[in-house]
Amino acid sequence: MLQLINLTKALTLLLSIQFAASAPLCLSNILEVGTTSGTLRGIINGTTPDVRQFLGVPFAQAPLGDLRWMPPVALPSESSSRYIDASKFSMSCSQYESTIPSVYNKFVREFFIQGPSSEDCLTLSIWAPARGSHKLLPVFIYIYGGGLQTGGSSVPYQDPAQWIQRTQSHIVVSIQYRLNIFGFPNAKGLDSQNLGYLDQRAAIEWLQVNIAAFGGDPYKMVLWGQSAGALSTDVQNFAFPHDPIVSGFICDSAAAESPVNSDDFSQSNFTFVAEHFNCSGDSMLPCMRNISSTDIIAFLASYQDSEVSPALSFVAIPDEVVVFSNYTQRMIDGQFSTAPAIFGSNENDGVSLVSLPADPYTMGPNMTAAEDTLLDIIFCPDMTTADHRTKAGRTTFRYQYQGNFTNISPLFWMGAYHSSELPMIFGTSGDFRGPATEFEKATSRKMQDLWLAFANDPLHGVEKLNWPNVTSGYVNAFGGADETARLISAATLDAPCLKRMMPPNARSP
Repeated sequence: MLQLINLTKALTLLLSIQFAASAPLCLSNILEVGTTSGTLRGIINGTTPDVRQFLGVPFAQAPLGDLRWMPPVALPSESSSRYIDASKFSMSCSQYESTIPSVYNKFVREFFIQGPSSEDCLTLSIWAPARGSHKLLPVFIYIYGGGLQTGGSSVPYQDPAQWIQRTQSHIVVSIQYRLNIFGFPNAKGLDSQNLGYLDQRAAIEWLQVNIAAFGGDPYKMVLWGQSAGALSTDVQNFAFPHDPIVSGFICDSAAAESPVNSDDFSQSNFTFVAEHFNCSGDSMLPCMRNISSTDIIAFLASYQDSEVSPALSFVAIPDEVVVFSNYTQRMIDGQFSTAPAIFGSNENDGVSLVSLPADPYTMGPNMTAAEDTLLDIIFCPDMTTADHRTKAGRTTFRYQYQGNFTNISPLFWMGAYHSSELPMIFGTSGDFRGPATEFEKATSRKMQDLWLAFANDPLHGVEKLNWPNVTSGYVNAFGGADETARLISAATLDAPCLKRMMPPNARSP
């Protein structure tokens, strides 16, 4: 039966590719696209007139009622006959914005979602060229960050329309997945805990079948994520080693080895929340499924922001199926996909992830804490991942973003902080706090073009543009030293991590 399902899927995929390749000009002139979810009616706006947008497209059933805290369920086959208005974003997945002051909620709010959130959120949004093409185009499948707590497709800084308007040679898809207690419940009685990651996989599978209808090449799809999205991207690499679907991975500022998984093996966090709503014992899950998501989120927001004890955490937990407890050993054993990958981080990744200083206009953050955060959670895991991948024979590239542009980094100490590379790649760096400088624009184009070269040819594309893989001993640095891109020594860059890995008595002063 499994072989028959796979054969049917392959034939469907082949037919969709042949149809899309035979009628590219027709695809570019219409805003109605047939998919397994239904016939979509997209939009073209006046700002980017050469970009078609299909927003809020459902890829799975709404995880409501009995489907709350269950793996994503495919849409019924009769869905393909319905009509869907894809002219606006759906609601983002249930979440709340912390009131604890941070760089993001005080100074760069463009990294937050626009609009309300809801459980009915398993959608993706597609941006594709409006001009005709006689070949199928590479596709970026983007997974947003936000600590597995926040994020969505409607983030202003992560709108790819201007990038596609410029190149007319690729497609970008943003997928939404369940977050916090709804995506990573870690509750007693559930067979699957890492539901947000399963949502991501369901969206990738939907795209494999449907992306050709938009002019995209299902054999040239690259999974790309930032922060928790980068963690998610690498998790998919390990969770589906023999069938990743995608042809490459890009991980901005995190890796599967980043030490951010839950250690709540007693599953006390979910029980604590359930008891607040008088749900316990064998009826805990059915009881909690009857509590409104609004009430659950309101409790989490109030409790978390009060910073009382015990602290609650709803993130991924090792289950040895989707999330693993020892990624180092899995790399040594070659238990991950053979697809090429890019791993990178930002020079000042840690400064926006620690406490905001009392007077951020005149004071910087605690730099010791910022450096520890950068090295322990982001940079050193990226470095060791690249090393293990190379030893396992996987093609790997590394980068560091060093840009410091005042319209993206408005405080004097921010520099290349966590997430600041995203406006450069998406092409939105000049949308807020003043226009981009010419050097900023040039750096943005350089990064965009290298990302696109990787999507077109993950094995050799960026090498043709002078970005060697990690076996060369070099890392590609963007936006620093008045150069859009330059090669820097990996040994010099990695020195702080290598020092941390030495026994204390072997470290030089």
